[in-house]
Amino acid sequence: MDDANRPDTSNANPFTQVPIEITISVGKARPLVRDLLRLKRDAVLPLDRRVDDPVELYVGDKLIARGELTELEGDQAGQLGVRLTEVADLQNGL
Repeated sequence: MDDANRPDTSNANPFTQVPIEITISVGKARPLVRDLLRLKRDAVLPLDRRVDDPVELYVGDKLIARGELTELEGDQAGQLGVRLTEVADLQNGL
């Protein structure tokens, strides 16, 4: 059944109205402890990814999607967003 003909079941389950926090992972850094202790304001901590690499979206420790960082326009100009490029099948839960 396509989405247009699928019945709206979101009102049947009250939990569909609960907000959920999604963490966006843009990369990881692995400095030595001595280098971490030397960090000061304006220091740059290199990550293991490039600017154009995909970011990962997590709910808890569950990877739910991948996407690309994008800058919003209009009233939200300058704010970051994520354009999804891959989404996990979440119909069976997280």
